[in-house]
Amino acid sequence: MIKAKTQSFVALLYFLIASSLGILLRLFPIIDINIDYKFFVHTHSHVALLGWVYIGLTSLLFYFYINEEAKRKYTTLFLCTQVTIVGMLISFPITGYALFSIIFSTLFILCSYWFYAFFRKNNNFNKDSYAFKFINAALIFMIISSIGPWALGIIMNTLGSTSHWYKNAIYFYLHFQYNGWFIFCLLGLFFSLLEKHRCVISKKRVASFYKLMLWGCVLTLPLSFLWIKPHITIYILALLGVVTQLFALRYLYQIIKSHKFVLKQKTPRFFFNLISFVLVFFTLKTLMQSITVIPYFVDLSYQIKDFVIGYLHLVFLGVTSLSILFFLHQNKLLKLPKVWISIYLIGFLFSEILIFYKGFCNWQQLSIINNYYTILVLISVLMPIGVLGIFITNIKPTFSNLKESV
Repeated sequence: MIKAKTQSFVALLYFLIASSLGILLRLFPIIDINIDYKFFVHTHSHVALLGWVYIGLTSLLFYFYINEEAKRKYTTLFLCTQVTIVGMLISFPITGYALFSIIFSTLFILCSYWFYAFFRKNNNFNKDSYAFKFINAALIFMIISSIGPWALGIIMNTLGSTSHWYKNAIYFYLHFQYNGWFIFCLLGLFFSLLEKHRCVISKKRVASFYKLMLWGCVLTLPLSFLWIKPHITIYILALLGVVTQLFALRYLYQIIKSHKFVLKQKTPRFFFNLISFVLVFFTLKTLMQSITVIPYFVDLSYQIKDFVIGYLHLVFLGVTSLSILFFLHQNKLLKLPKVWISIYLIGFLFSEILIFYKGFCNWQQLSIINNYYTILVLISVLMPIGVLGIFITNIKPTFSNLKESV
């Protein structure tokens, strides 16, 4: 049986690879690198989303909620999933989107369906628990997101990759990954943490929060399509989604406020502060997403890619990655030394500032500082250094755990 600690270490390895590839991509404006930039962008994004985040989240779900009897049966599924990810890691840099990378991507989607079926059959959840409701919704959103990649093949063969439907299929996928699968799973893990600490959660409040989050996720999908200037109905739906999300955010703050004392008692100060940072990042994410309902900001985000990149990194590196690291540490699946997570956090914060700074300069038609790209690389490299430090810290415990399993 492959234990959750080993799975978490594998996820961390993918995070190290993805963050290192991110630095390679940021070197392009500085030095001449004889590789295909687009091919490596695809590699970076696939390893980040499907390697680090997917394996990180499924490791936590495996550890918490899979029946002990079923855990031994999971090995085949886990190994098959790794074959698909390693296949993408090898094929994307060489061919980009081509036969082998498409085959491995497709097989990964099938493995994710397999995981959903396995989880539904073998979980030990109390079905009335809101932790279960959020995690089940997360997995359903993960399945829904796969409609985007399936549609891409049809669109490419009929309308071509220049069609706006091609981009919309990608945006559909990213929306339900970032705002559905990632966020709902993390919220489910958060409510599991509250249940573990025996917090008495107001059922009325959490029920309202859950419904608002569900509707908010579905109704904010039209935000991804506003760039094509759709019918007024789409704008109205997007506006409803934004309002719903803002109300959901208010409920989240109320829930956290009512249990802040318990969380502070049960969580070491450094890690309580870390998860407080995540809440700030999540709030920024919600507000930034909300303003894109205004046509001016839709056009701005479409024209200035730095704002989009900054937003995606805010959700991925700030909200999602820090939360996964927190939950892995809290459940002793990974050791998380303060020094390395601090280095990662500094690199993340200052690289975000630099990315949005460049976007602001483009917006206001100002000149950026000299050696901007060199400074960005030097700051950004702190992130893979932080991840490497965490990785090295966990090598010995992981291999000791492997020996015990054999």
